Amino acid sequence: MEWTDQKTRCFWANPKNERYIRYHDEEWGVPVHDDQHLFEMLILESFQAGLSWECILNKRERFRAAFDDFDLEKVCRYGEEKINALCQDPGIVRNRRKIEAAVNNARIFQDIQKEYQSFSNYLWKWTDGKTIYETGKTRSDLSDAISADLKKRGMKFVGTTIIYAYLQAVGIIYSHEKGCFLEHMPH
Repeated sequence: MEWTDQKTRCFWANPKNERYIRYHDEEWGVPVHDDQHLFEMLILESFQAGLSWECILNKRERFRAAFDDFDLEKVCRYGEEKINALCQDPGIVRNRRKIEAAVNNARIFQDIQKEYQSFSNYLWKWTDGKTIYETGKTRSDLSDAISADLKKRGMKFVGTTIIYAYLQAVGIIYSHEKGCFLEHMPH
């Protein structure tokens, strides 16, 4: 694939979408420990189910506005009126089940924060704080285990494929492909 900056990237990065290129180059695979960002990515990944990540990424700014910048406290308090308003928002994915799941998952996210002092502590404990390097997968034993635990706690739209993509996005799993200019994990 021809890139105007002569950098080779992972196959999925659309060279015609500047937002997607920035996401690939600056965000995807970078270890995240900030709970607010971890919450945003979890919600966005859950909305991706059945859609492309590019579709969600293109709507990200509208999602941020619609979901009060992913303010956990505010999302936890969303009631029927706010859910109905979100279902009418043409700038986001208007799937009632996913919107209701986002509110439900926010409350469980908050419970996990209380149990582990942060969601970051919960998430990174699965790998003892280490990043895993692997490519070419859409699920793993790790994503299976985290998915099962989140489902047991009551989260929705957190199947193993969604969780695997989430772990890649937040840098727990580093998956830049062979030949990508970011192939080698930073130490």
